[in-house]
Amino acid sequence: MSIDLHQDFFALLDQPRRFRLDLTALEAAYHELHGQVHPDRHAHLPDADKRRAMQWATRVNEAFVTLRKPLERARYLLELAGVDAALETNTAMSAEFLMEQMEWREAVEDARAAMAVEELESLYKRLRTHSGEVFASLAGQLDDERDFDAAAETVRRLMFIEKLQEEIDDALEALES
Repeated sequence: MSIDLHQDFFALLDQPRRFRLDLTALEAAYHELHGQVHPDRHAHLPDADKRRAMQWATRVNEAFVTLRKPLERARYLLELAGVDAALETNTAMSAEFLMEQMEWREAVEDARAAMAVEELESLYKRLRTHSGEVFASLAGQLDDERDFDAAAETVRRLMFIEKLQEEIDDALEALES
């Protein structure tokens, strides 16, 4: 058994290089490959082969973890396309998006201050719906339009949304405990 550790994650797990993936097929491919490369299957081999099996298993796990999470998958597709999303340094967003974020944050803070669990839950549901719409847009940008620059901006937006979802989760957890 030999795996090319230089394959991209899509090739490694025999998946099409696209954002829209069949997650059931992805999971099945992962389990099939993981079963073949699991270090326990190679425990009887010399140390060099055991180390290689560990590398294979690590690479297969890394591929699966990256591809099963939509935001990570999008970031990886951008990386493969040679697009530096500058996620850590490029925080420039449209004024409209920034205003929207401020409104969301204010609504979360107001609900938290008022200890309004129902309002926080409502905000969370609305944010999930919004997030789904933005992910649908991202899928079109990556798979259909192949507009990687627009996709990079959408990924940055989704990172803001994900952080806001975490803030709502934290607020709910604090109020429910």
